[in-house]
Amino acid sequence: MRARVVELEAELVRAREAATGGDTVDLDDQRVLQDVGIYRYHHPLEDAATYRDRLREIEAKIDDIVKSGRAVLAADMFTFMGSLAKGRKMVADLSKLMLRAYNAEADNCVRSLRSGNITTAKKRLDNAMTAIEKLGAIMEMRVNPDYHQLRVAELELTADYQMKVQEEREAAREERELLREQRRAEQELAAERERLEKERAHYISVLESLRASGDDVAADELAVRLGDIEQAIATNDYRIANIRAGYVYVISNIGALGPNVVKIGMTRRLEPRDRVRELGDASVPFPFDVHALFFSEDAITLENELHKAFADRKVNHVNQRREFFFATPEEVRVVLAEKVGGLLEYTDSPEAVEYFQSRGMWPATVTEERP
Repeated sequence: MRARVVELEAELVRAREAATGGDTVDLDDQRVLQDVGIYRYHHPLEDAATYRDRLREIEAKIDDIVKSGRAVLAADMFTFMGSLAKGRKMVADLSKLMLRAYNAEADNCVRSLRSGNITTAKKRLDNAMTAIEKLGAIMEMRVNPDYHQLRVAELELTADYQMKVQEEREAAREERELLREQRRAEQELAAERERLEKERAHYISVLESLRASGDDVAADELAVRLGDIEQAIATNDYRIANIRAGYVYVISNIGALGPNVVKIGMTRRLEPRDRVRELGDASVPFPFDVHALFFSEDAITLENELHKAFADRKVNHVNQRREFFFATPEEVRVVLAEKVGGLLEYTDSPEAVEYFQSRGMWPATVTEERP
């Protein structure tokens, strides 16, 4: 039976080598990522804290199987110099050496693990187990498959944990940015409300003086202006009360992102171009070009509808909160017009003044590579 087990395990090793192309491991993580596509969680859990708890459980199981001496399986009838006791002692010592070598490789795989390269790490660990088993074949020594699966699960959970931490950090960062944006909008709207109130008070005072002096013509003209201010106050109050109201913008940055890439977002800022200028800060070499700024009473829904329309063209398919799409401004204009009707202002071609002026001063090798 032992001989049959060894024979079957040898067949399994040969099958694995045939599937992975032999003993070599592709350590080019970028190629691995391209081959496997988007990261998928091996053990979907709710949050990073839950992953930490699950990792502790796996580590406890690993410790238990090591302490019980079941991490390495070996023949118990091997004799050395005619002594069964010496044979068992030698097998036990070599088992510890084998386990030390295997654990060293497993720990290296865990330490070198980065978000997305789990495929490489698992292949390295599988090949390490195969190589170690070949060295112990004469004594029927091999890593316990259950122990190996625990170490693989540890790798998968660690990779999942790293990805979840990255997602939570990104979500927290974007949430903070959203709150900052909302506070700026609220401050701007409050300041505008205060300015309009002062202006209305001034006009009311002047209007009363004109009525008292009998200058009805000037008073009537001033009353029209006062009505405009009242309307502006009402609009401002509506935007303060309605958190979903705001501007949907379509912008591009040909110098930083290349052609046919747009960002579709929304802002509640009183002056939406302030938000666009912030996006074109020192983190990108050129400012963004604005193709459309459309005010909507439900800007959040309109933004989501546009994102859904171009969902298959997202630049970043991992982080769904990124708002960049492979699309031309004209394609976005068509979809936006379907959602809101006619558009009074829309710019199809980006000005990109700084970009086009700078291109003439770039090295020739750079301008040849870029379209």
